[in-house]
Amino acid sequence: MSGIGRPAGRRGVGGFAEGVGFCFRGLGWVARNPRWWLFGLIPALIALVLYAVALVWLGTHATDVAAWATPFADDWGWRDAFRTLVGVMIFVVGLALSVLTFTAVTLVIGDPFYEKLSEKVEEDLGGLPGGGDLPFWGSLFRSIRDSLVTLWYVLLFTIPLFVLGFVPVVGQTVVPVVGALVSGFFLTVELTALAMERRGLRRKERFALLRSNMSVSLGFGVPLFLAFAVPLVSVVVMPGAVAGAAMLVRMRLAPATVPGDQAPEGQARDTRPA
Repeated sequence: MSGIGRPAGRRGVGGFAEGVGFCFRGLGWVARNPRWWLFGLIPALIALVLYAVALVWLGTHATDVAAWATPFADDWGWRDAFRTLVGVMIFVVGLALSVLTFTAVTLVIGDPFYEKLSEKVEEDLGGLPGGGDLPFWGSLFRSIRDSLVTLWYVLLFTIPLFVLGFVPVVGQTVVPVVGALVSGFFLTVELTALAMERRGLRRKERFALLRSNMSVSLGFGVPLFLAFAVPLVSVVVMPGAVAGAAMLVRMRLAPATVPGDQAPEGQARDTRPA
């Protein structure tokens, strides 16, 4: 963790608002750099096509999948209605998993794209920190492994929340809020991975840093999670989310100095106006 100052900033509501501010900073950066926005759209569009094909196939074959999964119902008089219901549940689960995994899959597909985008943001803010770069294949395999680990943690929370969603009142009030907070936090984990790896931070260190800055992590991730839940919005917003994550790490979570850059402890030099 060489070169990383002790993060300092507001907590609670103030920290949450600060995290939201980095969402808008990232969107503002891609708005000022439309060429990089278009560049960042490529992996999200590829992922969107793949998910659309998969969901169309699942939607047209859900009943067949349900029949394969429920051979015990072959002799039931109401097996068709039962399998139709199971098919609908299979499609709903598939749709939910697509929402949960879209960001992780897009980041894996777009690793070289988003690495360049993230680097460009940091260059605009004064230069790249040194010491954290990895060869392309090493970075790709680490990204896949870390995404799978993160997905495992997401499922550990999501499955119980899905079950609790059927509980009257609680399932329609508390569960959606908790689900948004959990998903928002892990979305921040995914998006900040590039900039944190550039600083030599490994997965456990990244999780610890984000947990110790929970308010700002949620403030950044929750609005993006809600935006990503709207069809096609995730494709448009993803480049801005990557840019905002680079700013969040550089200016708030893990400031690092670069050659010739003099900055106070806990702050990174920002050469661009907010």
